[in-house]
Amino acid sequence: MTKARVVEPEGVTGEFTVESYDKMMRGLMEKGYLDTSKLIWVGITSGIALEVGPGPGYLGIDWLTKTNNTFLKGLDLSGDMLTVAQRNAQEFHVDNRVEYVLGDAKRMLFDDETFDAVFSNGSLHEWSDPKAVLSEIYRVLKPGGVYYISDLRRDITLFARLLLQIAIPRERKKGFLSSLNASYTAEEIAPILSGTLFNNANVTRELWTIVISGRKA
Repeated sequence: MTKARVVEPEGVTGEFTVESYDKMMRGLMEKGYLDTSKLIWVGITSGIALEVGPGPGYLGIDWLTKTNNTFLKGLDLSGDMLTVAQRNAQEFHVDNRVEYVLGDAKRMLFDDETFDAVFSNGSLHEWSDPKAVLSEIYRVLKPGGVYYISDLRRDITLFARLLLQIAIPRERKKGFLSSLNASYTAEEIAPILSGTLFNNANVTRELWTIVISGRKA
């Protein structure tokens, strides 16, 4: 039986937490474990994209390096994370194609129909009001724009949980378990989506994650 969800605060701050998380995510990128190929597969291949909760920035950076004539805006609550993301973008020579913005995804300071695509990985469980964030994502997407939102899912199998705990560095295990315990199941996502314009979204379960994807009408 899946345990009840334990809410986790929004954002990650503090040098130790930020730097250790940066190290972990860099390792995942170097091993090819990020969702970059999935972003490209669902059609996020051109134009201006918004990343909600980029953290240290590696997914967006990897996406920029594997696409042409693309531009990215990253929106995050954590100024510490955005500082690291900007540093990483410079290191990978894509800083001229990305802009990081400090702000709340529940109240985005972007005009309607600004972005060709919106994606997010690993931050859904931190959203204090997911319906509000999803409504904002829908608002800022252009008609025909693609969205891709992925996160851990709490109802992973015991085998998958053990594999993840082996792969996660010791200093991140407590934070990982906190995020896992705060994540949603597909059954919990359904009523959240039903209260938004994403009610026809595709919701799929993968080994460790849940993915919400589709295209704005």
